[in-house]
Amino acid sequence: MKLFKPLYEKALQWSVHPRAEPLLAGLSFVEAIIFPVMPEVMLGPMVLARPRRWARLASISLVFSVIGALVGYALGHYAFAWARPLFESLGWMERIDRQVAELSEIAAHSPWAAFWILVAAGFLPIPLKIFTWASGIVGVPLLPFVASMIVGRGKRVYLLAGVIRLAGPRAEAALHRWIEWIGWGLLAVLAIAILYFKFVR
Repeated sequence: MKLFKPLYEKALQWSVHPRAEPLLAGLSFVEAIIFPVMPEVMLGPMVLARPRRWARLASISLVFSVIGALVGYALGHYAFAWARPLFESLGWMERIDRQVAELSEIAAHSPWAAFWILVAAGFLPIPLKIFTWASGIVGVPLLPFVASMIVGRGKRVYLLAGVIRLAGPRAEAALHRWIEWIGWGLLAVLAIAILYFKFVR
């Protein structure tokens, strides 16, 4: 059953939509707060469609991810008790509680130690909003928090956009050929990560 190739081709169509950049900005913003779909899903096809704009597109995603992260931080700081039932229904509370405990201990020792933890979070298969809310709950100082969001998310979006820009049509051909394997492989990795955090840790 082909699942990912039709979705990928649809994403390519949307990537050349006249309002593609505002849509990328909106997705990057809400993903840092609550939405489960990563903005790279749209960023990749947009860079393939408009390779000369790779830096602009990555910058749009980064800027609005950081703005969304600040909103997530504020919500974690001021509205966590109200939002807790929602996170429990999404199954995020165990991870949030674990991250809050770890960040509390680290931030108490050194605020800039928390910076390195949050930078590393940029490449982990854990939704960004887990870290933005946890940082707000703990009260990680804003300067290390914002810096970590810029570095952590920035290295991801610029690396992805830059690789696709350099590879050009070869990246598009490879993605068309291997998208099903890549998609199912990522799902398998995600499933293994969930099982690991649920039953091993």
